[in-house]
Amino acid sequence: MTATDRAVELVNIAAEAAADKLAQEIIAYDVSEQLVITDAFVLCSAPNDRQVRSVVDEIEERLRAAGAKPVRREGERDGRWVLLDYVDVVVHVQHEEERGFYGLERLWKDCPVIPLPEEARGLARAASSGDL
Repeated sequence: MTATDRAVELVNIAAEAAADKLAQEIIAYDVSEQLVITDAFVLCSAPNDRQVRSVVDEIEERLRAAGAKPVRREGERDGRWVLLDYVDVVVHVQHEEERGFYGLERLWKDCPVIPLPEEARGLARAASSGDL
């Protein structure tokens, strides 16, 4: 089983939204083989709490425009690690310190990576390298 077309569509929208708000290290995993509760994870980070919230707001706005509404939101108050659950896709927006500490990439490294749109990959690389 692989992620559904709808899940991949939502992943791409979330990744582009995150990149537009200069999120760093955006990556998506197809976790459909390992989990029955969702098809994909999107992971990204930001250097401060304010930017984490900005990335979350943009992702929610874009996914809402695509007809998706989160069924659950966690961690918004602290702004250090916000989880947005869209059933087909779970989005993790983490402060860069939390991302380094928890290392979700290590947990899901055996899962296939979902290719992201060039815009999301390019902007994410530029933001993390300091070119923007």
